Amino acid sequence: MKQAITGYFVDDEQHWVAKLICGHTQHVRHDPPWTNRPWVTHKQGRNEKLGFRLECKKCDRREPQDFN
Repeated sequence: MKQAITGYFVDDEQHWVAKLICGHTQHVRHDPPWTNRPWVTHKQGRNEKLGFRLECKKCDRREPQDFN
């Protein structure tokens, strides 16, 4: 199920994590060649992706929210 990005934070390992409108979180790493997300490396890129919808596997599995 696709859910919109509402914000970001950095985890304990200094990786960017997206907050989704559904209350779940998802890492948004730029880790070429496996994951190519150069937009996450700078503030402007992250801001431009606010509202972008990511596939939320936690919703698909009906997991409880990560935050309120």
